[in-house]
Amino acid sequence: MNIVIAGGTGFIGKKLTDFLVQKGHQITILTRKTEKSEKNVSYVTWLTENAEPVPKINGTDIVINLAGVSINDGRWTKKHQKQIYQSRMEATEKLLQIIESLPNKPKTFINASAIGLYPSSLNVAYTEASPERAEDFLAKTVIDWEKKAKAAEKFGVRTVFMRFGVVLGKGDGALPLMTFPYKLFVGGTVGSGKQWLSWIHVVDVVRSIIFAMDNEHISGPVNVVAPTPVRMEQFGRIIGSVLKRPHWFTVPEFLLKIALGQKSRLVLEGQHVIPKVLLDNGFNFHFPTVEKALADLLGK
Repeated sequence: MNIVIAGGTGFIGKKLTDFLVQKGHQITILTRKTEKSEKNVSYVTWLTENAEPVPKINGTDIVINLAGVSINDGRWTKKHQKQIYQSRMEATEKLLQIIESLPNKPKTFINASAIGLYPSSLNVAYTEASPERAEDFLAKTVIDWEKKAKAAEKFGVRTVFMRFGVVLGKGDGALPLMTFPYKLFVGGTVGSGKQWLSWIHVVDVVRSIIFAMDNEHISGPVNVVAPTPVRMEQFGRIIGSVLKRPHWFTVPEFLLKIALGQKSRLVLEGQHVIPKVLLDNGFNFHFPTVEKALADLLGK
């Protein structure tokens, strides 16, 4: 198939591109940089003055949107929050314009999303059908993002929202920061330790996107998390065990709030999220447990 990826040079985008190329697909990555072509991968300019991507991507089967400023980079200042929000809205709006202009519409539009739209809770488990919504910055961003992306349906394009949990991978994503204290022998419980962590191995993220591509009856939200969320305290102990490092220090909530501001919510609050759509449709996780995932990512 011919697949267009916005955000194809990011953490997930690189993994996804490599996987799709191995399967023989033709990939077009939308970029702000110079256009070029490699084996099975072309780079087409967009979001720059005079960029005209439409003639170069007509005949596309799938459009995947992973574009947006990372929520993991830097403190959540008002400026950074604005960048996080606007980058997602602007990229999605541009993709909708491209889809509208394509003479031959793609079959499917897969848009990144996040479980951050669900409220934090120690007791409630959320599925894709759960109506509860948080009211903080991240939730507003996700809600508005999905609402904008849903407009692709008016062009007759199947639209899927991949609600990513905490993605674990080597050298990128959340895991390097989470393991750093343990490597210094000062790892331990973050906050109360009772907060939920709905995580997923990056390999299963890539596989779930391809699963949604291939299963044409799937549309709407898909929770992209492993089927076994864990409490933060348990997660820390498993990191310590895999790395053979002690788990003994406690990082108080107030220190994280001082250091990270609103961003501290990413580690001090959490949601227990179930990947019901993936499970109901027979998706097979390669890394269903955090023990197996961390052994793969951190093991020697």
